[in-house]
Amino acid sequence: MDAELARTGIQQQTGMMFRTNLAENAGMLFPLPYSQSASFWMKNCPLPLSIAYIDPDGVIQEIHDLEPQNTNSVVSASNNIRFALETPRGWFDRHQVRTGMVVRTESGSLMKTFFGR
Repeated sequence: MDAELARTGIQQQTGMMFRTNLAENAGMLFPLPYSQSASFWMKNCPLPLSIAYIDPDGVIQEIHDLEPQNTNSVVSASNNIRFALETPRGWFDRHQVRTGMVVRTESGSLMKTFFGR
């Protein structure tokens, strides 16, 4: 997976808006400022996406499909979400990625990579 980073407030608000294509192994990672109940929507996003909600330990807690242009928020069931990873719709299934699996970067854990812990 080659994921863009949405680190700033503007990048996180914009996300995948207005994109018309996305490579199979492309995605966008959202490091959230603190553990929370995450909420994402698809305003101005014409692409069908999937999203994984990930806890501070890098464990995928939930995976949801997102509908193009849907302005209803997809809220996590967990309030311990620290990262979100958006991918092309169905990417997690096609690559046998499931809840309970750990996401890491080439540099190590998500927390160490993005927050130095």
